[in-house]
Amino acid sequence: MTNLSKPSKDNPRTRVTIVGCGDIGSRLAEQLKSEDYQIIGLRRSHQVSSLIDYRQVDCSSGSQLQQALPEHSDIIIITMTPSQRTDAGYQQAYVQVVDNLLEAIQRPPRLIVLVSSTSVYAQSQGEWIDEDSTAEPSSFSGKRLLEAEQRLGNSPYRSCIVRFSGIYGPKRQRLIEQVLRGESSPSLYSNRIHVDDCAAVLAHLIELDNPQALYLASDSSPTPLQEVKQWLAEQLGLPDNHWLKTGDSSLRASKRIRNQRLLDSGFTFSYPHFQQGYQTVIEQYRADKNLNSDTPKL
Repeated sequence: MTNLSKPSKDNPRTRVTIVGCGDIGSRLAEQLKSEDYQIIGLRRSHQVSSLIDYRQVDCSSGSQLQQALPEHSDIIIITMTPSQRTDAGYQQAYVQVVDNLLEAIQRPPRLIVLVSSTSVYAQSQGEWIDEDSTAEPSSFSGKRLLEAEQRLGNSPYRSCIVRFSGIYGPKRQRLIEQVLRGESSPSLYSNRIHVDDCAAVLAHLIELDNPQALYLASDSSPTPLQEVKQWLAEQLGLPDNHWLKTGDSSLRASKRIRNQRLLDSGFTFSYPHFQQGYQTVIEQYRADKNLNSDTPKL
């Protein structure tokens, strides 16, 4: 198989269709060279971009997806976000969209990439998790994601599953807001990946000659969540006694994600440690709130 990113006389640009083209999809487009790639983005809301040929479509509708999907794509990337955080929402966003896509495809693509989540792992005792670990999700979200993965894996098309850990970055500031409210955390491991690294992972995988069927994508520093929060509190200039309450741990798992397969494939993280990534997030947060670096409490 030839490298997917290299144009040829017969195929001047690699056509990439992004199903559910939101934040990660737009960041992916910024990382792919326009002379090598033609990018089509399918999304529910209207959007205009010089990098992406957007098509407004509800991908959970089989008929709409059938009409909007290009007759042929070299690469198809599924990166959906559920409209609601319920079992029905996840079933619609993942299982139904995968089913609709498999029904709508007219010519086999070279590769279909599905963005999934490490929530498919229910391990909660700080275990190290890799691609060979058992995935037996206990949450509805994990179950629906795994179901979508299996539907795609059982299809006749070549596919690659990417399970991201907790995504953070600009406009993804939930953890900072928890710290500002004084919400500490019990002794649980946290696994994170910067949103720019998410896009870079996808760009890397579609350029591989022979990507494997499954990758875990998380940075190289699984860290106890309270350690992350304590570091954020220090960067925000909060006092040592600002913690007001401890968050609920009943719905959270504690595991450590191993990213060795991804590293072995040649991928390099821009933000291998949460401290590197969160520096830019804090700066963005201050800018959004019109605060200067000397402001002790936001």
